[in-house]
Amino acid sequence: MRVLLVDDDEPVATSLRRGLVRYGYQVEWVATGAEALQAPPVDVVLLDLGLPDTDGLDVCRSLRARGDVPIIVISARGDEVDRVAGLELGADDYVPKPFGVREVIARIRAVMRRVNRGQGPDDAGRYGRVRIDRRAARVFLDEVEVPLTRKEYELLVFLTEEPGALLTRERIMEAVWDANWFGPTKTLDVHVSALRRKLAGALIIEAVRGVGFRLVVAAAAP
Repeated sequence: MRVLLVDDDEPVATSLRRGLVRYGYQVEWVATGAEALQAPPVDVVLLDLGLPDTDGLDVCRSLRARGDVPIIVISARGDEVDRVAGLELGADDYVPKPFGVREVIARIRAVMRRVNRGQGPDDAGRYGRVRIDRRAARVFLDEVEVPLTRKEYELLVFLTEEPGALLTRERIMEAVWDANWFGPTKTLDVHVSALRRKLAGALIIEAVRGVGFRLVVAAAAP
């Protein structure tokens, strides 16, 4: 996924960019509103309001006038007036500084799920024969509930965020277990094996030796 990061605070931008890249995002970083408006098309924009050449709210307005690219405001200007103004000008979310990389990623995923509703898995969270009820944290295969442990469920949900994408072992471990996990990654293989067994081939979890895993939705039987 391509991300445009618009922020003139170099330490913050560098840290956020590094974190996003670790999670597999392609990040273009610019420091001014003018550069943001000249940047090539992206999938989502992370926009600071305190830019050196123009107010970020004006950039938000211009970007929204051009199209429907998701915009998440990230700003130290966290008072209610700025939050409301950003959302009314077309921003999809507002994250006040300071923030953690994982929070920003969670906001990106939430916004993209809303934007892409109706594309890929349907509104009911259906992936072929598998349906994931995220509100109730339940999984169904051919409408029969599949009993999963908490980590099996969290792993499945993470893999279904990007069907077909190759996810590294490190990225999966950080997202599903913990960024500071120091134990063996063998636990990941155990959980993948359990999901393969319980989902009976309805979702295929392909292993790419030395890299990670890729989830593929199996074609429905004719």
